[in-house]
Amino acid sequence: MSRTASPELSSDGIQIERHWQELAGRRRAYSWIIAIGLLVTIAGSLWFANESNAGKFFDRLPHLFDFAGDLIPRDGWEVWRAMFDLPSPYFDGSLKYDYPEGRVYLFGSFYMPEYFYKMLETLNIAILATLAGFIFGFMICFLAAKNLVKNRFIRFAARRYMEILRAFPEIVIAGFFAAILSLGPIPAMFAVGIHTIGALGKLFFEVVENADMKADEGLRAVGANWFERVGFGIVPQVMPNFMSYALLRLEINVRASTIIGAVGGGGIGEELRLSIGRGHQAKTLAIILLLFVTIIAVDQFSAWLRRRLVGEQAFTAGG
Repeated sequence: MSRTASPELSSDGIQIERHWQELAGRRRAYSWIIAIGLLVTIAGSLWFANESNAGKFFDRLPHLFDFAGDLIPRDGWEVWRAMFDLPSPYFDGSLKYDYPEGRVYLFGSFYMPEYFYKMLETLNIAILATLAGFIFGFMICFLAAKNLVKNRFIRFAARRYMEILRAFPEIVIAGFFAAILSLGPIPAMFAVGIHTIGALGKLFFEVVENADMKADEGLRAVGANWFERVGFGIVPQVMPNFMSYALLRLEINVRASTIIGAVGGGGIGEELRLSIGRGHQAKTLAIILLLFVTIIAVDQFSAWLRRRLVGEQAFTAGG
């Protein structure tokens, strides 16, 4: 019976295997260190939370899901009545069941349910903020790209300006503008728009820096100025990616507008905060359901539009 003997490794092969074993051992050691560090961090955070909460944090853990149980209304149909502003058979004169009071009459007896109107207000904030961010981010990004601007001072100023705009969360910027312009959707628009300029501007100039410069070189050879080179050589290449990033940012801004609304920025977020604070179960669930459906719809629409703009091959493996 024949036996196959394993081939002996050469000196180079032995060194490679030894090096691989060292790397594997080092990786295992790093993994253990990171895992232990995470466990220590989590334990320390829980201890700090318990001490900061006067020792009640662990005592309240069994009641973690009580809030979800408190959201269940007495009648499942109340959620739909609250969503579409239909009269409730449980109306007792309180704000809890006064669904028809929120109707927004458009003409005659035709009305739009209150929460649909507020959702449109939130979408309006997100769309206008995204549009403003796209326009101003588009204008600034070319000045920050090193393949288009050789002057370091201009690039430095453009990049630092965008960093400042996105340095603060939208909710902080909204609080600043609310102190100046009072509560409502206008401060929310400014806050989300300013942050969007900085975020999209950074994404845009990174796309510009990766653009193919052959068209720019050809335009420069025939005497085109800087604006003509950008407009005819760079913009047609980067615009599909610009639109893709803008649509992705729109999804983010819908969520940001909802959060800002909860602190006085108008829209559906404000109604959600009020319904939770007042303990109105049906209204809270109606708003959550409407938010869920709207965000899924926006995500699906923007994903479909991105595929149409960028091309299906950009979303497939190896494309």
